[in-house]
Amino acid sequence: MVARSVDGGRRPTIRDVAQQAGVSRGTVSRVLNGGTFVSQEARRKVEAAIAETGYVVSHSARSLATGRAGSIGFLLTEPQQLLFEDPNFSTLYRAAAAALARRDLPLVLMVAGTSAERTQVLRYIEGGHVDGVMLVSSHAGNPVVEALLGAGVPTVACGVPLGFEDRLGYVAADDRRGGREMTQHLQAQGARRLAMISGPSDTSGGRERLTGFLEATGVGRNEAWIEHADYTRAGGYTAARRLLEQHSDLDGLFVASDLMAMGALEALKEAGRRVPDDVLVGGFDDSTYAAQSQPSLTTMRQPFERISEEMTRLLLGVVEGEDPAAVVLPTTLVVRESTQCVSHAPSGASARA
Repeated sequence: MVARSVDGGRRPTIRDVAQQAGVSRGTVSRVLNGGTFVSQEARRKVEAAIAETGYVVSHSARSLATGRAGSIGFLLTEPQQLLFEDPNFSTLYRAAAAALARRDLPLVLMVAGTSAERTQVLRYIEGGHVDGVMLVSSHAGNPVVEALLGAGVPTVACGVPLGFEDRLGYVAADDRRGGREMTQHLQAQGARRLAMISGPSDTSGGRERLTGFLEATGVGRNEAWIEHADYTRAGGYTAARRLLEQHSDLDGLFVASDLMAMGALEALKEAGRRVPDDVLVGGFDDSTYAAQSQPSLTTMRQPFERISEEMTRLLLGVVEGEDPAAVVLPTTLVVRESTQCVSHAPSGASARA
């Protein structure tokens, strides 16, 4: 927005906004800085006055006044190519950027998938260039977490930060329940020889979705029916090939991410196994791939926009001095073509034994 002039060409100030809104300058300042001790009515008046006067925040002035950078970091601890390959990350980033924009704070994208990138990014963060960090896709043992905590940088993780659950705030989907529900759905649709492609065991999603699968199939489930992969399309393809080599007659497959499921669908097609006629397939995430795949993919929806909103809320609270907190959000089963097949129905003459 370009600021409109007031009083003969002068740029609008906080004083002008306060006068227009009928509130104090302190109230305007708290709204601009994302403070929590402002009534909804006062916030609405201030936001309306900002729009009417054309006031634009001077981030440099605010930084000098508050001692803060006036920005938040979005830190992805995965290889750079996954930022473009996996739509979950771009969805989280867009939603977080929108949530922060409503608070007039920019979001800085940072990727630290290698040792050199970690060193560079941590130097930037510890230099005070961001007020807090949204940590995305952290693996157990990741040195970034210890470094951020050691430097006292306000941080909130997307997903449970394994090993740091008591020290770091986080927002996560209910992966265990989601994994259990997807497995039960595949069973209810008639899958009897059911396998799983799990995510990495050093991530909370990888562990919890597998736990949900085992709860539904029995904790004594033969490991030969489980393959681990790395949340990539290539990983899903390779894992599906291995499963098919051992169990050419499998009739159900739960894949712990939609991106991996795309690779698994390719492997099944190459093996001449039709989906859903021969094999029922379920994914996890409800990414853009799920609706666009052939056939469309049944999956567990993660509420990415709400995850980003909650991460924003918790992180700004930590920046303001609040204690870290955790939020776990439910997933939702989305049924599509990959599990809709009469031949797999659990009752009737065509049901599979």
